[in-house]
Amino acid sequence: MKNLGFRPLRNVKTDALGDSIAQSMKQSMEQTESMSDEEAFSFAEFDALGAERGGYSGYSYWGSTLRAFSQNKIAMFFLVVMVVMLLFTFIQPYLPGQKDPLLIHNDEWGLPLNNVPPGEEFWMGTNSIGQDLWARIWAGTRTSLFIGFSVALVEAVVGILVGVLWGYVRKLDFFFTELYNVLDNIPQTLLLILISYVLRPGVSTIIFALSLTGWLGMARFIRNQIIIIRDRDYNLASRCLGIPTWRIILKNLLPYLVSVITMRMALAVPSAIGNEVFVTYIGIGLPVDTPSLGNLIQTGRSLMTVASLRYQLYFPVLVLVIITVSFYIIGNAFADAADPKNHVR
Repeated sequence: MKNLGFRPLRNVKTDALGDSIAQSMKQSMEQTESMSDEEAFSFAEFDALGAERGGYSGYSYWGSTLRAFSQNKIAMFFLVVMVVMLLFTFIQPYLPGQKDPLLIHNDEWGLPLNNVPPGEEFWMGTNSIGQDLWARIWAGTRTSLFIGFSVALVEAVVGILVGVLWGYVRKLDFFFTELYNVLDNIPQTLLLILISYVLRPGVSTIIFALSLTGWLGMARFIRNQIIIIRDRDYNLASRCLGIPTWRIILKNLLPYLVSVITMRMALAVPSAIGNEVFVTYIGIGLPVDTPSLGNLIQTGRSLMTVASLRYQLYFPVLVLVIITVSFYIIGNAFADAADPKNHVR
């Protein structure tokens, strides 16, 4: 055969590791050869304390999860930002010098201070009727976060319960499959519009409308994961030993789904806030007298053509972007940290 000029690829790190292993083996062989027969074949002394010592490693799942999550610097930064924003959102009304988000401010002649640009008195300016935009943004953030967390909680509880029963109990598979096909084929936007027209606009109506079909995605995802792991050997052994179904679900199945559940819950919060903004954007969301990020963005959108008033859109959009990005990064980072394969024991 002709030599085509190919040269074998060499890995410097692999070669160095092989040389070190060969050198250590050579040294151990030389030490063994220098030992006498009595030294090489002497009996080891019995250690009663060492014989009773167990193999406990001190491994903790949640401890390893938090340790892996804390090593992600970007996620920790956004976690601090999110915690500070949440705390400030709820303590802001009790700070000194804060204004009522519904109060209309007038000048000395009794005229409303409308569209005042950001300054010392009004940090983020005022809107078209003289209300403090700083107070309204934080009041709207409280409302939107309450909606987001409420919808995420309902989605988690209903989605996990239905998904586990759908995937583990074979007799319920047909019923839940048909229920999913019926509800999933209803457009969520159309459902939101119908409920907003039928019921009285308000926070409870928005939560009910978003929660009505929001659990479908979580339930289907949990069902698919349960089907993958339900017939593994340890689950079959548990059923043969007569262990109750609820205990198998809690002890054998759900611990494997902690990472995916936390990720979907973290993404459900900004998704619900985004849906609230969309519903308010098309004019069927919360009433105008209820501050929310959707109302603020809708008001600011109508003023985009006026350059001096665009701050009324920029500030609420900035808050919405911070919330959305923070929950997305935190959720993905915690999902990766909760995966046991990423734990260092």
